[in-house]
Amino acid sequence: MNVLKMQNIQKSFGENHVLKDISLEVNKGEVVSVIGPSGGGKSTLLRCATLLETIDGGVLSYMGEDVTYLNEKGRLCYVKNLNKFRKIFGLVFQSFNLFPHYSVLKNITDAPIKVLKMNKDEAVERAMTLLKKMGLEGKEKMYPCELSGGMQQRVSIVRALAMNPEILFFDEPTSALDPELTGEVLKVIKQLADEKMTMVIVTHEMPFARAVSDRVVFMDGGVIVEQGRPEEVFGNTRTERTRKFLQNYQK
Repeated sequence: MNVLKMQNIQKSFGENHVLKDISLEVNKGEVVSVIGPSGGGKSTLLRCATLLETIDGGVLSYMGEDVTYLNEKGRLCYVKNLNKFRKIFGLVFQSFNLFPHYSVLKNITDAPIKVLKMNKDEAVERAMTLLKKMGLEGKEKMYPCELSGGMQQRVSIVRALAMNPEILFFDEPTSALDPELTGEVLKVIKQLADEKMTMVIVTHEMPFARAVSDRVVFMDGGVIVEQGRPEEVFGNTRTERTRKFLQNYQK
């Protein structure tokens, strides 16, 4: 079943056509890594999928239900109840985006209580279970500034998971971390992949993308140049553009 479907998506900023006719489907339990050079449209694709940017053309759907439609004048519109769709996904940013004045526990429980109307005791219990799972037991009363970057990113993953999403999006989740802390976060994402969490990961960590993904999408110049199983994209590259990009990452 499609959790996410993007058909013929287009997005421009002024004269800059960032996404040119992008179509992408993500099925339940699938891990899709999106790779490619900076400025190729990867992060914009994620921002359009998570409703942080509005698309100029195409159709965006979650769980078989359209988020966008054309009105009687042929103009692209979004459905009124977007909160219903926002509950379907979680988003982990490269810069953590934790509330600095909230404790770890409040960062995690705030949205489930306010948005999902979850009972406070239930929200706290879920948060504590997830913190333990992520190796953050005993950190619930601390504040973001007291944690390492790797811990902060793991807290942001817990915060996204606390909303019980159908799909998790990661936008370069390790780009702000040093190599040692990067390993911590990638281990957590690998654990989620093993548990069949549906994920879309924009990443520059090629060995990780190769190891954890069901499918790898290579984007450049606002289009999907190539996609396929990791062994196809990395081991049997079909296009010269992908081959040149991957050469930079060969050990």
